[in-house]
Amino acid sequence: MHFKNSLRSYSKHICTSVLLGSLFALPLSCSSPPAPTELAKPQTLALDFVEVAKIATPAVVSIRVKVGPPSYSAMNPRSEKADQEDPLDLFNDNFWQQFFGMPKQNGKKSAQEQIGQASGFIVSPDGYILTNNHVISDAKEITAMLVDGREFTAKVIGQDKNTDVAVLKIDAENLPYLKLGDSDDLQTGQWAIAIGNPLGLQASLTVGVISATGRDNLDIATIEDFIQTDAAINRGNSGGPLLDMKGEVIGINTAIVSNQGNGGYMGIGFAIPSNIAQNIMDQLISHGSATRGFIGVTLQKIDQNLALAFGLKKMEGALISDISKGSPADKAGLRQGDIVLKYDGHPVAHISALRKAVSFMKPGSKLSLTVLRDGKTIDIPIEVGSFPEHPSQLIAADNKLGIDVEDITPEYSQKLGLNGTKGVLITQVRPGSPAYVAGIRPGAILVAVNQLTVNSVEEFKAALKKSEPDKPTLLLVKQGGFTRYVSIKVN
Repeated sequence: MHFKNSLRSYSKHICTSVLLGSLFALPLSCSSPPAPTELAKPQTLALDFVEVAKIATPAVVSIRVKVGPPSYSAMNPRSEKADQEDPLDLFNDNFWQQFFGMPKQNGKKSAQEQIGQASGFIVSPDGYILTNNHVISDAKEITAMLVDGREFTAKVIGQDKNTDVAVLKIDAENLPYLKLGDSDDLQTGQWAIAIGNPLGLQASLTVGVISATGRDNLDIATIEDFIQTDAAINRGNSGGPLLDMKGEVIGINTAIVSNQGNGGYMGIGFAIPSNIAQNIMDQLISHGSATRGFIGVTLQKIDQNLALAFGLKKMEGALISDISKGSPADKAGLRQGDIVLKYDGHPVAHISALRKAVSFMKPGSKLSLTVLRDGKTIDIPIEVGSFPEHPSQLIAADNKLGIDVEDITPEYSQKLGLNGTKGVLITQVRPGSPAYVAGIRPGAILVAVNQLTVNSVEEFKAALKKSEPDKPTLLLVKQGGFTRYVSIKVN
């Protein structure tokens, strides 16, 4: 309820700001102002949307997947499969329930084979198709249905769970297809057009704008640099294209913030940028798998307070908050607290830019980082490594559980209504980590580790050090009014 009220308040604020911005854009003097740039007339925009629809719709396909009965057991909620999406939940709403506290959809999972429906789009005349990995993972049978009514059995060419990109192939020729545009050129406020098959309604087109770029830390995929849009997308749009006014693909629609109760549109959707999709697609088609660069650092955005604390004149760069032991960054001598100002001479305007640049580099290539340390600027050369196959390998050696905790301050206690609750607050759970697989999420209270009570970050670290490496770690966790024991085997 708090999130809904905040969202409504935010929406009203934005609408008011736009209205006021339009009013104050009027000339304030009687003198003739400079001739403004001519804006597109409504009729022209309407025609532009029609042209995009004509270009793109024939290349958008409906993907029908047949999956077997769930392989996890209701008696074992901490199994790895239990934390994956419902085969029919192709927007993985489980994430949004946890991230925004939204209720799960009603209904029991059937023991029968199930059919799911999503979207994809053709990217070559000989039948290559791009979609989301979560759309086709665990599928026993995949069918691609074209707008003209033809149906083809689709073969999986390759899939990359770290970016949630998959490539399919159908046996056909001279097909309509879409060109991938340059997502690095996107600007907030420009038009965005989504085409897909929401709720089974084939070839539906909706229009909105680019709300933001570089969205990360959403817990959707291991590698995140999402486009945010308010173009209406719903269940069934997952895997479909997000387009610009030229009809070029700028993203793959991947996730939405769902409305309570019905899983419907709330004006917030996320898409994988086309440049990432292009990079992964080329590798999957050529090699069947994707490799990417890795240096082993956890990056944090520099806000105003951090800029003041580190003596920066402006909010710039990316703060290194964690380093994986034995990683290329560790071997190169990077330290926790270093601020990366440039990579290969390019300023770090946003941490997503640095992440993307590293991920696009081939393992073994050289990278030069310009780092601010103790008030001095130094250049540190790094040999880029290969991104680990398992995300849990990204976690620092001294925290294999994959969680970050903070002391429960009076402010936290009042804000979260903890009323004197003992323990430490879990502020972050890394995707793919043992704690994540066990179902632990940010906002939970960690009460004890191996039956040792923890009431501070120091006690948490001390308790972890006492854990025996060959035995599971026993956690006592309180979340949502319930307290439970969770046994986690780290290795």
